[in-house]
Amino acid sequence: MAAAREWAGAGAYPGWPVTCPLRPGPAADRASVEGETMTKQPGSSAAADPDQPVPGTDEAAAESDRPALADDEAAEEFQRPAVAADRRTPTGGPALAPGAPVLALLALGWLTAMLWSTREAISSAAAGITAISLSAFALPGVISAALVAGAAFALFGVDLLARRGSDRVTLRFVAAIGTGLLVGLAAAFAINLTYADNATTNVIAGTTAAAAIIGAAVAGARSAPVVGAVVAAALGTLVFVVAFSRARDPLFDLFGAGDTQESLLNAAKWVSRTESLLAGLVAGLLAFAYLTWARRRAARQEAAAPAPRWPAYLLAGAGPGLLLLLAEVVLRIGGRSLLDLAGALSEADAVAQTSLGTSRVDNAIWVLFVGALTAMIAFGRTLGPAETDDDQEPAETSVGR
Repeated sequence: MAAAREWAGAGAYPGWPVTCPLRPGPAADRASVEGETMTKQPGSSAAADPDQPVPGTDEAAAESDRPALADDEAAEEFQRPAVAADRRTPTGGPALAPGAPVLALLALGWLTAMLWSTREAISSAAAGITAISLSAFALPGVISAALVAGAAFALFGVDLLARRGSDRVTLRFVAAIGTGLLVGLAAAFAINLTYADNATTNVIAGTTAAAAIIGAAVAGARSAPVVGAVVAAALGTLVFVVAFSRARDPLFDLFGAGDTQESLLNAAKWVSRTESLLAGLVAGLLAFAYLTWARRRAARQEAAAPAPRWPAYLLAGAGPGLLLLLAEVVLRIGGRSLLDLAGALSEADAVAQTSLGTSRVDNAIWVLFVGALTAMIAFGRTLGPAETDDDQEPAETSVGR
């Protein structure tokens, strides 16, 4: 900038030369000619060193180079705002889960629907024995919904923390657990307030609260987009399973269910496998769609944002199946008393509870593997062909030319 100011002061208006030397007079011409002749005499120091620079020539060259230096400095000053803007771009921040508030509201609505349907089924039972059996039958759905609701609300809480710049692992985990505790206590309070006051109600309330807290702990992971994909895929899978129940009767007839016990068991097995296969496909596709949406949104906000790799898609596709297995663990630990009470009603009820437990585990495993495989295949189809040596040779040849 100092050179630019000096140049601007030397020529204040366009078209003026930087230096304006005066025309020498005749006396000056003769003196310069005589001095030049004397310097060219043999034996003089100037003749011995003919390459000695003439004073004033370097100064004229420096004066002529000053406009170019000033132009470079002006261009540098012009580019500085763009560089400063690039430095203000946030890089390396925590990845956020898009649509976290919507997922939290949808998960809360689903938990509310499951609690309301369970209450209606228990209230409409004619006898206490039937109410116990219906409670044991509906408890797995309530636990699954509580797991998803706790994870969704905890994801929303840690997403708010990440937006405020708080990305510490301990703080994320504590916030997630606290959010899940609030959801679990609210659900337990609503159950005790609206259900009948008995031992069955206490088991449902306590197990629901525990499931919400455990689901929130899952959301404390650092990879928020993967957690969001798991929550979205699990919620879609639960909705699909409930909607699929309307198609079970036609499928029983399709798979040859008759009047014999063997035909009914065989048809029930194929119906359960069909449901698990379709639920896994739904889980994998939803997980892939959510992660793709999160990747594109992050790329729009920050071009240098890292894209999720194949392990993220694998875990997101397998997440709903893992949540279903986790729900079964919570059910068999927290709801053991209710399951034992329902199985002790009769021999048929004991067989039914055992068969239902085995079917739930098989369904969760099918959803886990089919969902993971579907998400991986969908992600693989988005990858382009790998560069080979034949593709690189033409480029190297063109560079050499």
